[in-house]
Amino acid sequence: MPPLAPAEAEKRAFKGLSGLPAGLSCRPMGKNWTEVRVIVPDGWGELVAGLFAASPFTGVAFGPSSLASEPLPEGLGYLRAYVPSDHDSDALRQGVRKRLDELAESVGDDELVGLPVRFHPLPEEDWANSWKKSWKPFRCGDIAVVPKHYNGPVRATDKRLVLDPGGVFGTGRHATTRTCIKVIQARMRGGESVLDAGCGTGILAGVALLSGARRVVGFDLDPSAASHFDELMTDNNLSAQATFRAGGFEVLRPDEQYDVVVANIYSDIIQDHARDLRRVLKSDGWFVFSGCPVHHAVATRKAIAASGLVIEAEHVRGLWHSFEGVRGK
Repeated sequence: MPPLAPAEAEKRAFKGLSGLPAGLSCRPMGKNWTEVRVIVPDGWGELVAGLFAASPFTGVAFGPSSLASEPLPEGLGYLRAYVPSDHDSDALRQGVRKRLDELAESVGDDELVGLPVRFHPLPEEDWANSWKKSWKPFRCGDIAVVPKHYNGPVRATDKRLVLDPGGVFGTGRHATTRTCIKVIQARMRGGESVLDAGCGTGILAGVALLSGARRVVGFDLDPSAASHFDELMTDNNLSAQATFRAGGFEVLRPDEQYDVVVANIYSDIIQDHARDLRRVLKSDGWFVFSGCPVHHAVATRKAIAASGLVIEAEHVRGLWHSFEGVRGK
């Protein structure tokens, strides 16, 4: 692929459709849903998915919604995003089209010009059943992520993490989440305190506890994220070790520090708050930050270094960069 466009143009493309800061999670509202189906060339799915990572969209999936879906030519795939029907409107649909066109212009690749997009009302029961049919258990290291309805076996050596995918972000399948999970598993020694910034469903906080952390604190801008965070902790018998705070970086207390800081949020947020993240990290602590697309890697790397954090490793998976390191002297 050719080099991507300047970071500022891409930053606007990743802001989503509502003005909510990108990278912080959103949760479902309403009883019925509209499926937004975009046909995307191979290799561009994660970039286009970023357009739907803000309110009012509450979930993104890849692939056809059913076996009856019209097959696509080789090199193309379906991207499906979901919006509560009470937020579906002509203005929203025009906004989706506009953002797709802006993304194509800012990236400057003909493959993204005029991506086909269709809107399909989806009854509530279809939404629930489609997740149960298509969302399968998966393994990352020794963590087996399974939905509530899964009754099958896992390996004897697996640590089972129950997660109801519902209609929310934070299912663990994204490359950024998987990278964070692997770093947590590799570095956790046991007994650590962990901050999960922009925690969403709480999957990284849950992984940290299963990997030996003593306690976790997660925060998220969307107050309704609390119910999903609490549900994950309850389902996995981790509630006694977990705390959720509703809000952004203002919820961090001046005197608190953690052994580990994880942040799987968009890179513009990391750039703006790298010093806040360093401040709450203990002198001998470590961090892992993710959610950084390739075209933000240079700026994000500089912001992390300028904050006084030291990057020890940079992981690249597809179009996404993750940063692992420690607090500087």
